[in-house]
Amino acid sequence: MKTQFQFINDCLIENQSLWRFEPFQSSIQTTLPWQEKHSELCQWLVSLSPSQIESFKAEPEFVFAEVSRFLPEIKPLAEYTQLEMMPMNGLDLARGLDSGIPGRKLEQISAMGEAAIQHHRGEEWLEWCSGKGYLGRILTTQTAQPVTSFEYQQALCESGQQAANEHNWNMTFIQGDAFDAKAKAVFKPTQHAVALHACGDLHVRLMQYGCERGVAAMTISPCCYHLIQEAQYQPLSELGRASSLTLSKQELRIPLQQTVTGGERVRRHRQQEMVFRLGFDLITRQWFGLEGYQPVPSIRKSQLSDGFESLCRWAAKQKGIEFNQEIDFEEIEKLAEKRFWQMERMSLVQLVFQRPLEVWLALDKALYLEERGYRVRLAEFCAKSITPRNILISSYKISA
Repeated sequence: MKTQFQFINDCLIENQSLWRFEPFQSSIQTTLPWQEKHSELCQWLVSLSPSQIESFKAEPEFVFAEVSRFLPEIKPLAEYTQLEMMPMNGLDLARGLDSGIPGRKLEQISAMGEAAIQHHRGEEWLEWCSGKGYLGRILTTQTAQPVTSFEYQQALCESGQQAANEHNWNMTFIQGDAFDAKAKAVFKPTQHAVALHACGDLHVRLMQYGCERGVAAMTISPCCYHLIQEAQYQPLSELGRASSLTLSKQELRIPLQQTVTGGERVRRHRQQEMVFRLGFDLITRQWFGLEGYQPVPSIRKSQLSDGFESLCRWAAKQKGIEFNQEIDFEEIEKLAEKRFWQMERMSLVQLVFQRPLEVWLALDKALYLEERGYRVRLAEFCAKSITPRNILISSYKISA
């Protein structure tokens, strides 16, 4: 893992101009930022039609293959970021266990549960940031071992405990704050701690508390890397701390770019909203001389049907801006659409480094656990079509 981490680390540093930027902000430029150094890459990007861009965004692997033709030095990244898929047979779930769980979420939880059970150590489970305890239900019914479900929201604890009591699931919910040192009290050496998509510092706290208390095993699927308390990512491993690579909160969002899309309607809504935001940004800059992006409140999907001009007037009212002068909204919308596709072209290059950044983050955590006496395996626990956040850090304490 050290060799893998170091190669990805060096490649990210050497090519940071290709991923360290904000597509929304950079799209205001009419030329691509790599024109001088990577002219052939830029020529290929400019040649892409909107439909080709959309196809590539849906398949990052194809983007990588194309971009690496112009950047042969990044080709080894494909091998170094490839993770093995954990073998799954599927679980026979108890009746009523799936109550209240959406289909795709159930697939994620079931796969995570099976992965944890395959490498189980200990005599009981600790479900970290448990919500209503959906994962804990699987773990206790499949292994007949007790589950402690730790959750911040009291209402979720009460709902989860009620369901557990009704079905006689051996689960105990504890309300607490993961960032309070008192949370360490729920950790025991006999436990196998699990966390499915615990955000940012929440999964970091699990690892820190788990190592300190010497839990038998930890199975973690990280998510939302940008939800951290510090301004920048704080590496955990020795190699991570020795690296010159720094990641801001905005850059920690890059690994989250790929999502499981909801189809044509979702794609169209996203495009409409982005064209509106890009267009309003042009208006505030060119007509009102405002520097930088002016954040616009969230808009309802139903508002998109009101049209570009109506949305701009609504946003202006929210920001306390008065449109006294004549503005050609039709022309601005056309410019905003061009800017949208410029943004999408640029994001294709950034997308190439999305998985390497995520694997770098996961390896930093895996190496941290390894340094503290755990045998660690980094793998994928489900297909990306179920969730792109499919990386699993599976670890167990090595006996002294």
